[in-house]
Amino acid sequence: MPERTILLTGATGYVGGRLLTQLAARGHAVRCLARNAAYLAQRLPAGATVMQGDVTDPASLARALAGVDTAYYLVHAMGEASGFEARERAGAICFADAALAAGVRRIIYLGALGDEHADLSPHLRSRQEVGRLLRQSGVPTIELRASIVIGSGSLSFEMVRALTEHLPVMVMPRWVSVLAQPIGIQDLLAYLVEALDVPLPESLVVEIGGRDRVSYQGMMAEYARQRGLRRLMIPVPVLTPRLSSLWLGLVTPLYARVGRKLIESIRHPTVVQSDLAARLFSVRPIGTAEAMRTALDHEDRAYAETSWSDAVSAAGLTAPLAPPALSDRLLDVREVHVHADADACFAALTTLGGEEGWPAFDLLWRIRGAIDLVAGGVGLRRGRPTNRPLRAGDALDFWRVETCDRPTRLRLSAEMRLPGRAWFDYQIRRTAEGCTLRQCAEFDPSGLAGRLYWYALVPLHAMIFSRTITVLAGRAEQIASGKAA
Repeated sequence: MPERTILLTGATGYVGGRLLTQLAARGHAVRCLARNAAYLAQRLPAGATVMQGDVTDPASLARALAGVDTAYYLVHAMGEASGFEARERAGAICFADAALAAGVRRIIYLGALGDEHADLSPHLRSRQEVGRLLRQSGVPTIELRASIVIGSGSLSFEMVRALTEHLPVMVMPRWVSVLAQPIGIQDLLAYLVEALDVPLPESLVVEIGGRDRVSYQGMMAEYARQRGLRRLMIPVPVLTPRLSSLWLGLVTPLYARVGRKLIESIRHPTVVQSDLAARLFSVRPIGTAEAMRTALDHEDRAYAETSWSDAVSAAGLTAPLAPPALSDRLLDVREVHVHADADACFAALTTLGGEEGWPAFDLLWRIRGAIDLVAGGVGLRRGRPTNRPLRAGDALDFWRVETCDRPTRLRLSAEMRLPGRAWFDYQIRRTAEGCTLRQCAEFDPSGLAGRLYWYALVPLHAMIFSRTITVLAGRAEQIASGKAA
């Protein structure tokens, strides 16, 4: 295929991150639009660039779309607590206007299956409205409507995995028996790539799916079969989406807000009704069992590529976090000398969170995570990448890696529910006898409630933060001793 200039939105997300790699490998000049360009800087393949911007900002869109042949629209706001429909509508209108003004020749949009004449959930309704707005833009648009995506790291697959692995006995609400048409991630990517060259005389809606129609219960049964697990599934007549989402928050990586929106969508059949995909595309999708087997066979490599929690929108953020004004910051700063080199000191920092927990008073961190889940936040369910080094943009429990400069700095921004904004900032400075580790907890309070929150927790913070930096220094020295041995 000839090289062309492509704008990719949503490149920090699960599908977008993998599509970025495939487009660049085919020789295209890929330009990514991201609300925080630093999150993509460390993972850009050759031939790709990133620009700071937002789909609701006309000025940044005009810069990003200049000279672009094809634009992928993979943006969604599912993680936002409220107002996501209005935000998605505003983003689609702004993007459509900018694409038309820039002379873009094609828009490719990944939407959602569902009978558009039915009373759909807010999430499905919003996804289809975005597609309609893009198709009406005046720019030829191909809207690919898909159901559940099967791949290690995808939202639905990780939910199926967690439920089946953790629960020998499972209660089955009605929504788990509704039919969907799951598609493997590799097939979905094949459709997205081939959409670059599909004849498009006018805007089209193309429904895509895997070979099988199957429910979530069927997927859980298939997962259990492939993993050799015996599971008892007990149907229950009533379990509201809210109760179901809280239940999911207890046993899966999902948190209640995302879980509830997912369940509200699962209650509607999402199956392919048209054969247009088979007539336009050469893709012949695999079935659910094979897609699941592929995900399990390649999960270490695949999960290292992208995960649903990579997307900033998964935490409900609408803009990149910026450092607060100096005069507004409330700080807890601690510094220790470490008898270890900077590399060992940074290696100690990368042990934070995930399955290993937190260096000091891990139980208190877990209690804080449980409180966050109940409040509708992300909690500690997301964990952290385990098969590769940390990088900017990664989710780390209820933090986000904002800066990852080896071996001098690691900065985390909080995505938990707070009356303000918070950061954990670690800086390493080399000295003649090792290095100095500086730990700074920063808080940007929101009004009086934020300040009361900070000062009420000062005694607890003093205990936790003091012990944390001490333990990290000890870990660094142990790592250095191991290297020397």
